[in-house]
Order: sequence, then C-alpha cells, then structure tokens
Amino acid sequence: MLTFNEKLAIIESFPELERKNVSLGRINFQFANSISDKKNIVYHLHPNGNGFAYAGQLENYNTDEKGMVNIRDFSADQLKQLLTHSIQALSPLEKTAAEEAVDEDSNGERWVDGENNLLLLINENDAWNIYFGLNLDESFDTYLEAEAFLREEGFRRK
Repeated sequence: MLTFNEKLAIIESFPELERKNVSLGRINFQFANSISDKKNIVYHLHPNGNGFAYAGQLENYNTDEKGMVNIRDFSADQLKQLLTHSIQALSPLEKTAAEEAVDEDSNGERWVDGENNLLLLINENDAWNIYFGLNLDESFDTYLEAEAFLREEGFRRK
C-alpha cells in the first residue's frame, strides 16, 4: 500500500488537478475543465492513506453510487492509470478539421475509446457508417450491428 505522501505525490503530478484542502486533514483534487458536473477526481484523501477516486465513466472498477472507487490499496501504476483515464473521460474532446467537416452537418454519434480515439457513427443512405476523421472505417445495415462493433472494439458513446 502506498503511503499518504506517495499518493499525494502521484496525484500532484497531474497538472490538470487542483488541490482543495477539506476538513480533518483530508484533501480533494478537482478537475476544473470537466465536461460533467463531476469535478472531484480525488475525494477525501486522508493522512491514513485512505481515499477515493472517480471511476464512474470507466469499466472494470467497482464503484459506489457516486462513481467513486476506494484507492487505499492501489499501487502507483494503478493510481496513475485510474487518474489518467478519469481525466480523459471527463475532458472535452477537441475536434480536428477533418472531424469538424464530417460532423458539421450530421446528427452522428461520437464514440471514444480509452486512448481518446474518436469515431463518428452516422446514418447515411440507409446505412450506419463509422468514420475515423474523413475516412469511412466500417459500414453496417443496422444501428445495433454498428453499436455492437464499436463496443467490441472498446469504444463507448460520448
């Protein structure tokens, strides 16, 4: 188990997070640029090493009703990975010029994976097309087929 100071050093290495001291020596870290109402990425980090981190939009974490996971027994790598993915999940996606061109006039859906790769799912001419930038990546007859493909590839709706 990492000590309080080791966890604190890891968390403070993320410049996107802003430290907020709270009661009883506990510390919260907030992500001001969050696209969600959820701003606390780290909640009630306590001097005894206990604390919580947000994983509400991530898979493979056992979270509470607020989307938080207890980080008491996390390794350094596990904590870094969780914080990186939480920040990515709550970050606004910046569109490239190619994505703007495809998405500008469409009612398509944006899908993103754990590495922040963006795909667009657009209903065109009785087909469901998946675009990576301006490039057509896949085409399906039904929305359900396209959705299943995206999920199998590790993407989630944004």
